[in-house]
Amino acid sequence: MNYVVGIDIGTSSTKSVLFDTAGQQIARSAQSYALKSPEPGAAEQDPNDILQAATQTVAEVIASSGIDPAQLLGISFSAAMHTLLLINKENQPITPMYTWADNRSDRWADFVKASTNANSLYQRTGLPAHPMSPLVKLVWLRYEQPELFKQAARIIAIKEYVLWHWCGEWVIDHSMATTTGLLELRSLCWDSEALTLAGIKQQQLSKLVPTTHQLSHIHPDYAQKMGISANTSVVVGASDGVLSNLGVGAISSGTAAITIGTSGAVRQVVNGPITASSAQLFCYALTENLWVMGGAVNNGGIALQWARDSLMPYSIPHEEKHLSNPEPSASTYERLTKMAETVSPGAEGLIFHPYLLGERSPLWNAQARASFFGLGRHHTQAHLVRAVLEGVVYNLHVVFSALEQSGGRVTKLRASGGFARSDLWQQMLADIFNRTIEVPKVIESSALGAAALAFWALGEWDSLEQIEARVEIAQIKTPIAENVRRYRKFLPIYNALLVGFTEQYAALREAAQD
Repeated sequence: MNYVVGIDIGTSSTKSVLFDTAGQQIARSAQSYALKSPEPGAAEQDPNDILQAATQTVAEVIASSGIDPAQLLGISFSAAMHTLLLINKENQPITPMYTWADNRSDRWADFVKASTNANSLYQRTGLPAHPMSPLVKLVWLRYEQPELFKQAARIIAIKEYVLWHWCGEWVIDHSMATTTGLLELRSLCWDSEALTLAGIKQQQLSKLVPTTHQLSHIHPDYAQKMGISANTSVVVGASDGVLSNLGVGAISSGTAAITIGTSGAVRQVVNGPITASSAQLFCYALTENLWVMGGAVNNGGIALQWARDSLMPYSIPHEEKHLSNPEPSASTYERLTKMAETVSPGAEGLIFHPYLLGERSPLWNAQARASFFGLGRHHTQAHLVRAVLEGVVYNLHVVFSALEQSGGRVTKLRASGGFARSDLWQQMLADIFNRTIEVPKVIESSALGAAALAFWALGEWDSLEQIEARVEIAQIKTPIAENVRRYRKFLPIYNALLVGFTEQYAALREAAQD
């Protein structure tokens, strides 16, 4: 039996998972690290923490599995999107690693939109101008920290940093490159106008390679630390979003993937680079022939966490109160959802727009803010909680509608993410989307997607489509006709309010800062 390690570099932790050729998980290791916020809007990390986590977790899965290192075909990477790190000529970091959540470049997104034909830039690169975008962050650094910016010999994402340390090569796969806002989708070359806007040269960027590209030699020191051969193949891999689609088997026409973790996303595989007529959606490469179109939202399960903290602080178990922004425990989460279950669909006329953290899709507006609409004296905490849950799904439905308009009709969705394990949220998805919801058994979908890409790249699998037969479905939810009927009345109201509120977000921010 042969094996592959799929590494998933995330915002809060790195996970390494050992899979056999049947796609079955054999061993898993995870290591978390800090997300630092030294000033308002900051969300940064130490790249060496992540390098150490990747190395350590591989070592742990090899050791705990007891496999012969000779049976390890390769290692493949999934990585969080929109990270940015500046490197000097000595190959040392001169900035922390900026994550997608760092929004200090907020006002520079407007600058980018005003400096160029924003829609043309989006149509070429597939990424709307937003503070999460490395392009926008580069503009921010260029103008606000010019001396630091001038020292940058290289501009990279976190996966490149790990690969350089392990294998001694500066490479970036097409998938990660499409998440920078700097790559022209159809030519798979760096976009000259975007580079000029960012104030950088092509020579500062890593060599572009396919997601199946293999690096054939690992530095002996790192190989020894991991307990593997220095000749183990390293498949460069792709971004976490596209590999999550692959990992849940959502790669056929008519099937989309929906994720609800702390944030959320809706994504569909298409056969070429497609962009929406309005800049609501992203488009990222999986391979040269398979692309993933969709939208990511800031406000997923984080909205339920806010409801727990702000509406029901007395419900927080004693052991959670000393933690900083803890995720709801299973018991707390269950209490909240059981409360919501006592209220009928539509929360008796209460609608929640969930923009607690601004929003990416469908608004691409960091100034957006959350609100309840329709609040009456008869509404209770249970109504508020249900409205919060429904608001997250309404927002995802806006993204889904835009996705169907551009990518084609979807007949079923595969749901993943910690919060998508809830029976109530699964049924809400089925009813609001009016589609069948399948919940795969696999937990580590991005790591499995990375492993699947490696099995195909290394010749162990004949095609990526083999993943579909290997993904077990744990649960299926179908729409309930009466609930669908109710939600059909609320969706147009949600959408109309969204249009009206959008015009006021900037004014609200200015008023609050006065």
